[in-house]
Amino acid sequence: MSEKNQTVGEAGEEALVSKIVELIPADGKVVVGPGDDCAVVEFPGGAWQLLKTDCLIEAVHFEKGTDPKLVGAKALKRVLSDIAAMGGTPGHALVTLALNEDRAVEEVLGWYEGMGEVAAAFGCNLVGGETAKLPGEGALISIAMTGSVLPEQCVRRSGANNGDLILVTGRLGGSFESGRHLTFTPRLREAAWLVANHCPSAMMDLSDGLGSDLPRLAKASDSGYTIALDRIPCHDDVSVKAAVSDGEDYELLFTMAPEKAGYLLVAWAAAFPEVPLTVIGEMTSDTPVELERGWEHYQEP
Repeated sequence: MSEKNQTVGEAGEEALVSKIVELIPADGKVVVGPGDDCAVVEFPGGAWQLLKTDCLIEAVHFEKGTDPKLVGAKALKRVLSDIAAMGGTPGHALVTLALNEDRAVEEVLGWYEGMGEVAAAFGCNLVGGETAKLPGEGALISIAMTGSVLPEQCVRRSGANNGDLILVTGRLGGSFESGRHLTFTPRLREAAWLVANHCPSAMMDLSDGLGSDLPRLAKASDSGYTIALDRIPCHDDVSVKAAVSDGEDYELLFTMAPEKAGYLLVAWAAAFPEVPLTVIGEMTSDTPVELERGWEHYQEP
């Protein structure tokens, strides 16, 4: 089918994003453009500025009737997870709401109450935004956030080398069914410690599932990977298949040279005894076995 007649659904999320990126001009002050967890731009004063936007959609990221405070908290924590994945510190957030006129004011205020509690807990600020009317049912909460990162601590997806070990924090799988997608903790504290003490070669957060996110990191690093499925840390009563493909875990996925990883594992266990850190594979020149893909917009159900 020609591109002229192709629909968004036929193209798929990744192909659509690739086509959009081709149309975005480069700029000398842009350190990292589209394709990573955050954009990174040069900024006066030494630190680089992080820029991130993300949205939460009713019936996709949360169900109608969900506790409004949990919805608002998730909306902000998703963006904070991306800031963490770059080794950064969060700054200021703008919130855009799109909703129909029948939405209860109490629910909207609940969203903001949840966002406010998360902002206070992680040292960032809600500084404004926009509201708009939807022509039908549903709601969308979109958050744009700034952050900062020291140049030497900025970790991208593209830095992995063949032979690097692949590590993941926490446990994976069953996030939506268990409700963990609403109650997770963005790994800002862990990421800040990591980049200051044992800086990874590449890093990203796991939002769409290991099966979709690891191939993205490998592609950005022009590398392949091999995974030991029996080493993937699963939540209780969660299969390896679900741990690979469910998504919405918001854990850190990163790579590190093997000679550094041993020291890291010992130091991590002392610093974060409540958060497991697991070596699950290795970056290689090719990918012998593809993982089952995780969440992707526009994919067939």
